Amino acid sequence: MPEEIDHGALDAVLDWLDGGPPPERSVLRSAVKESLAAVAAAAPGRSVEVRVPPHGAVQCVSGPRHGRGTPPNVVETDPRTWLALVTGRLTWSEAVQAGTLRASGTRSGEIACLLPLS
Repeated sequence: MPEEIDHGALDAVLDWLDGGPPPERSVLRSAVKESLAAVAAAAPGRSVEVRVPPHGAVQCVSGPRHGRGTPPNVVETDPRTWLALVTGRLTWSEAVQAGTLRASGTRSGEIACLLPLS
């Protein structure tokens, strides 16, 4: 059974992205974790690691997986930038140009094709 969306929490995150007050930390953490899980479900695999510290990280995108140490394909950003990307309030190129999104490796750009989440 799919989990019901907490519209109050969603509204708090969207309001924050649009310039309002920050949501509670638990709401922010939940929004990041759920959106990371949605990306991993849309592109299962272990060749790209998406990191949104301090709230979460997932491995996704099919293909060769890394063994030890830092993976060769990494996407890393802050919670606000990540949530703006997944909601369509910010584009991948805008985030890269602003310096709030770091993407390394030849496969990391595949995450851009998954955003925004629908």
